[in-house]
Amino acid sequence: MKTYEYKGFDRDGHVSKGLVEALSVKDAREKLADDGILTERLSVTGRKLRFPPASRAIFYRELSALLGAGLPLVRALELLIQSHEMMDSRMLLAGIRDAVREGSSLAGALSEASESITAFERVIIEAAEHSATVEPMLESLASFLEEQEKLKDRIHGALIYPTIVLTVGICVAVLMLGLLIPRARNMLADTGVPLPTLTRFMIGLGGVLMKWGVLFMVVVGSLLFYLRYRLRHDTEFRRDWNRRLFRVPLLGRGYGILVSLRFSRTLSILLRGGVSLIEGLILAGRATGSAWLGHLAEAEAESVRHGSSLSDAVRRIPPLSESLPGWIQVGEASGGLERLLDSAADRYQDQWDRFVGRCLSFFEPLLILLIGGFVLLVTLAVLLPVFSLSQTIGR
Repeated sequence: MKTYEYKGFDRDGHVSKGLVEALSVKDAREKLADDGILTERLSVTGRKLRFPPASRAIFYRELSALLGAGLPLVRALELLIQSHEMMDSRMLLAGIRDAVREGSSLAGALSEASESITAFERVIIEAAEHSATVEPMLESLASFLEEQEKLKDRIHGALIYPTIVLTVGICVAVLMLGLLIPRARNMLADTGVPLPTLTRFMIGLGGVLMKWGVLFMVVVGSLLFYLRYRLRHDTEFRRDWNRRLFRVPLLGRGYGILVSLRFSRTLSILLRGGVSLIEGLILAGRATGSAWLGHLAEAEAESVRHGSSLSDAVRRIPPLSESLPGWIQVGEASGGLERLLDSAADRYQDQWDRFVGRCLSFFEPLLILLIGGFVLLVTLAVLLPVFSLSQTIGR
């Protein structure tokens, strides 16, 4: 039995969409015809679909609640398919339900259904299935994804205002350098009044931008496209680029706090879910989003395999070596490593919030001052010749 998604028209001519379970395409069409639906499109579930993090968090949390209530996995998935909150993911969930019904594990069915499922999530769910702790681990996984989404929202929200200010500044620059100053120059050309140095400079700058601005944007766009291509397809280049990012003043400091937060929170969840320390170290390194740190974590996992302590291994990973090894060392000595990792993550979360707040309190006024200063220069470049002309006429 497979699940098919259909689109067609009912007896009244209204559009009808939904899911139907059948043995084959022919059987599905016959079932729909019996219900009075003329099928326009019919597609089987099972192809890889996008599963956004926010939807996955809702799915994990609701599935945990249903399983905790004593429902079998297939029945819980069927209820989620009918859930209004999961309406956009019904096709994907139907494929997961079919795979589980045919004998696949939940982790395997999720990985087959969507490429959005990360290796970290799969390992967590596999470990939970093996240790019979699916309900609490799905709840923890949902909380983790929600926290990551909140983190992304904070970053995006922090960039909204500076982006708007910068966009307005560029528009003002184009308007003044491309239109206002050239008109002022033409107006004063016949008066014989010499143009002030500032005015000549701004006119020259406007001419350069009008002549070469488009070419400059094309070159910058091409360089960004090339950089993105190299980052996607060249592993060594991506690692080297990422390593240099940690050395950038201010930005490197914030990035170090962010990867420490992700690493400690991820490793805590993995260890609590029964994942081995070695595999947890590798997956936590990947979960940071840093290619260089992930590579270092894989190398240090081998040292842990050969007897090194986790604290010593983390101490040899530069982005994490500042304070996290101390937390881990205390956790190893006290037997409460997961709890100490959570405490470290909370501390890094506070540091990250303060870092973003300080950067915004500095960056926003700086942008306003720069744009205001530019507008002032353009205004002076226009007004100075007018003052010179008025003085000449007054004489």
